[in-house]
Amino acid sequence: MEPNAFIGKKEAPTDAELAAALGSAKPAWDQTIAELKSELGVNICEWSSYSVKAGWSLRLKRKARTIVWLGPRQNAFLAAFILGEKAMQAAAAARLPQPIVKIMNEAPKYPEGTGVRILMKSAKYLPAIKTLAGIKLAN
Repeated sequence: MEPNAFIGKKEAPTDAELAAALGSAKPAWDQTIAELKSELGVNICEWSSYSVKAGWSLRLKRKARTIVWLGPRQNAFLAAFILGEKAMQAAAAARLPQPIVKIMNEAPKYPEGTGVRILMKSAKYLPAIKTLAGIKLAN
């Protein structure tokens, strides 16, 4: 998988740096954030990095709860979720596109949940991202 676009950067990316890295995926990035805010009540967007070796991600939260992390790549971004068992069961019951189901079935399991990572180059899987975000909020 494509590495984070901001590995080695000590400070959060500027808007210009983000736009340059995302390239053709920037409209999908903006649309994802806008729709999660308007439709699911995401009200906090904060940049975070646990290491300069890992790069930066934008954490989207509703109140104190993290819903999804968006990790910039070159001409793409990664939408990452940590889903608990109930959320994974609800997601399995949802009518998600087959490529998303495959990603979920192959996702790594952690003590805190399953790490579902979806590479976004366009808004093609935005409905699935919104579905997973809604499931995360409900579970």
